[in-house]
Amino acid sequence: MEGRVLVTGANGFLANHLVRDLLAEGYTVVATVRDLSDPVRTERLQHHASSLGCPERLELREADVLDADPWKDLLAGCDGLFHTAAVFSLSGNSDVILNTANLGTEHLLKAAAETGVNRIVYTSSTAAVGSGPRGRPKDEDDWQSGSSMPYTAAKTESEQRAWRIAKEHDLDLRVINPTAILGGGFSRPPPSVDWMPDLLSGAWPVIPAIPMAFVHVEDVAHAHRMAYEVDEAEGRFVLAPHSGMTMVDVARTARRLRPESKAPKRSLPRRLLLVAVFYDWLMGLRTGERTLTRAVVRGYMRGDSLYSSSKAERVLGMTWRSFDACVEDTIRAFEER
Repeated sequence: MEGRVLVTGANGFLANHLVRDLLAEGYTVVATVRDLSDPVRTERLQHHASSLGCPERLELREADVLDADPWKDLLAGCDGLFHTAAVFSLSGNSDVILNTANLGTEHLLKAAAETGVNRIVYTSSTAAVGSGPRGRPKDEDDWQSGSSMPYTAAKTESEQRAWRIAKEHDLDLRVINPTAILGGGFSRPPPSVDWMPDLLSGAWPVIPAIPMAFVHVEDVAHAHRMAYEVDEAEGRFVLAPHSGMTMVDVARTARRLRPESKAPKRSLPRRLLLVAVFYDWLMGLRTGERTLTRAVVRGYMRGDSLYSSSKAERVLGMTWRSFDACVEDTIRAFEER
């Protein structure tokens, strides 16, 4: 493929894989990061271009989605936009999470409309799809009905805003809704994988039976490109091939793949998840970080992790890496750090 596309938040877990995929397919990529002087944000992207023999097709540019000014200039001459930039945090500052999602969406899509960049692939989440009702696979017609978690609210509000702006400006918007993303190739471990070292080291005496669905990061990157290239693609695409699972499945798979690990063998039933919240709070007193808050648990207990990815398979031609590959590649990424 030929063409010039812009990728926001290009140093992120998903986005750096997307940049590599696009470069490998012949695109020129304008990749934005918030700080060009930070090697953590740039070295992996530069390595992708170098290893593929196309450094001239990667343009690194500094920009923040909270700033409306630079985007028209950055989008000038581009054929398409991949908007992936977001604050992925389960317990961070709610104003920062919400503003980055909502204002960033408004700035990027309006700049695309003004510069004539019509085709946009937008990274949302199954957080915007929701986990209810229980007992049936959720799909592209489902929407989150309410959550007190800033990240979930941000994903839902910002995607809905994206659809409104797309309708107002007649933009060709395609949205990707992945579930928890596993795999390697990250500069800093995101929340979807940063718990893996604790799981392997035995830091958790038991594993909470938290309902989860999973997808490999390379499959998510590929789905973004296919959503851009397939003319017939439209609407939302749920990516959750390994659904209806819990964290217990991750622990069992990790023990099988790494028998020497201390991954917990005992599970904590859903009805006792508040015990895990208390334990996480105690750990937070030592580390200063929280991962399993009451808001998170309430979200888990309202629904389940059943999703359908049939639309992505049918329209985008998606096939999926195995769950073993998801867990193996995540473990290996930490072993190689």
